[in-house]
Amino acid sequence: MSQPANAIVMNTGAGDALPETAQDPALIRQDRKNKLAAALRLFGRFGFDEGVAGHITVRDPERTDHFWVNPMGRSFKQMTVSDLLLVSHTGEVVQGEGLLNGAAFTIHSQIHMALPAVNAAAHAHSVYGKAFSALGQELLPLTQDACAFYQDHALFEEFTGVVLDDDEGRRIAAALGARKAAILQNHGLITVGETIDAAAWWYITLERSCQAQLLAQAAGSVRAIPHEVALQTRETVGSPLAGWFSFQPLYDVITAEQPELLD
Repeated sequence: MSQPANAIVMNTGAGDALPETAQDPALIRQDRKNKLAAALRLFGRFGFDEGVAGHITVRDPERTDHFWVNPMGRSFKQMTVSDLLLVSHTGEVVQGEGLLNGAAFTIHSQIHMALPAVNAAAHAHSVYGKAFSALGQELLPLTQDACAFYQDHALFEEFTGVVLDDDEGRRIAAALGARKAAILQNHGLITVGETIDAAAWWYITLERSCQAQLLAQAAGSVRAIPHEVALQTRETVGSPLAGWFSFQPLYDVITAEQPELLD
């Protein structure tokens, strides 16, 4: 039977197997670093940067107790692969030059240590994520895109200031658990994924879903998608493969327009 023209069919023959199929760790590392630098450029393009706040990390494929991260004080809009820092779970910068953001280390090191299935995490101080986080509520399944997060995100209600304490980093990791995202009350959004591609895409679409809900609630009464339909929709738009796939057009565009980011 032919599929509708607007359908996205992703049948890999291996369930939700992800596209990272290279056997050479060096190739995997380079791909992850390329995607990390591109994700940072995209965050800058979408206005997710706020001073020196915000960070995205990806686990190293060989040194799995190390992750790559953007240096503090370098604009998202100017990030290149060569700017990235390799950081151990104990906070040692073992490759690269630049400042390590204390909050980035505190949050991301605890996530990477506690959640071995998570290879990437993204956090920024984007406008709609910050605004939504002040409501102290979870995202509703108001749209198809928002269904990606239906019963698959957490509300972290303990804002205690800038996250520089390992205990708070551990609490954020515990709140995430097996979920793909968390709303950090009075702070913003954080997303995670098995790939850097998925983690970045989840952040982009979560920010936009927060924007959509804020607009809808400001306009009047909202009607949520029914539970069973929301769950079914999540299986299509919220899988790890869907997250990876959705990032590819953005990656293609940003690397074509700004090839210097791969330097």
